Amino acid sequence: MLRLGNGIQTRLGVGIRFRHRIVRSGLAQEGSMRSSFAKREGVGILQPIFEEEIMEIVTRERKRTDRSGLAMAILLIGVRDSQRETTSGLFAVVATVLSAIKSNIDIVGWFERESIIGLIVPEIDPANLTSTCDRLESEFRKELEERSEGDVTDRLSIRLCAYPEPLQLGDEERQAVDPFLYPELYVHRDRVALFHVFKRGMDILGSLGLLLLLSPLLLAIAVLVKLSSRGPVLFHQMRIGQMLQPFMMCKFRTMYANADHGIHHNYVSWFITSSDKGQAQNKNKIFKLTNDPRITPIGRFLRRTSVDELPQLWNVLVGHMSLVGPRPPLWYEVQEYKPWHRHRVMEAKPGITGLWQVSGRSRTTFDEMVRLDLRYARGQSLWADIKILLTTPAAVIKGNGAC
Repeated sequence: MLRLGNGIQTRLGVGIRFRHRIVRSGLAQEGSMRSSFAKREGVGILQPIFEEEIMEIVTRERKRTDRSGLAMAILLIGVRDSQRETTSGLFAVVATVLSAIKSNIDIVGWFERESIIGLIVPEIDPANLTSTCDRLESEFRKELEERSEGDVTDRLSIRLCAYPEPLQLGDEERQAVDPFLYPELYVHRDRVALFHVFKRGMDILGSLGLLLLLSPLLLAIAVLVKLSSRGPVLFHQMRIGQMLQPFMMCKFRTMYANADHGIHHNYVSWFITSSDKGQAQNKNKIFKLTNDPRITPIGRFLRRTSVDELPQLWNVLVGHMSLVGPRPPLWYEVQEYKPWHRHRVMEAKPGITGLWQVSGRSRTTFDEMVRLDLRYARGQSLWADIKILLTTPAAVIKGNGAC
């Protein structure tokens, strides 16, 4: 069990699952998905819409938020004790309270049947997101106090989720991905488990085989790097992996020791934020810096041929990366991402090569790169990986976009 917020527990996350029990009686089949409640015959208790439907609604509303630039909040209510005879009545009160404070476009439903109920509030001005969340909780508590006998708030777990959620990424910080905001990343994991077993097997065999096969080349490059300038042979850097989990990526050092990384920070921040503007539509603009004064002469050759990335085979072997996947970003890149950009580091494990590398390498706008990564992530297959791996050497030889 994973504990979230003020005591709310859920079976979400890695190795954790949503329950898919759908009650198909005539309750919540009153037309539109926006119809949040239906009345249970002969009982008079309001019944929220069910789990699978609410997960689809969360995904849909989050995508609408990405397109509109607005925000969304979810108020989640759980019960601390697990005595069924008392929780049913308490949830009936909670459902009535949520129905009273909701607007016409808000949605109430079970996030976990008889365990966690929630209110989805879409179309919020991002500038008012914090105040809206505070108001939601305040209204819920006030309405609950008026409709219940005695103080029952100590029996409830109250939690608010906000989207887009604030990023708290740093060199040593781990950003948790809220499963309530990204249910589709967890619900269907059992369906692709077999694919990931085969993909992981291909990663282990491929990375181990290449490390052994290329060991003479790796040794020769290490000697050249060491002789070309002062500093270590390998360069280690914190990158952001799948589900926003940081890991230490290694590659051959191509820069002078103690180089100023602020140059790259400023350039990449500009490139990402200007990607949807006219400046970035020029195909001569590339994702990597050109004529970078920090790069050594041997480092320039290593980057042009992409052999500086060969040590990442170790990252693949230990499971941080895959042979094929999106490029792993730096934490300050992710901080510049729009909400929809983040899916490139959520839906697939980062890789040494990928669809965008063989399609345009660095010569593409950032938004186009993200769309290529998402196309790969949402259509993953072993055959797609094999085709990308077979196409990579030609892309490296041509050197289009490499620098």
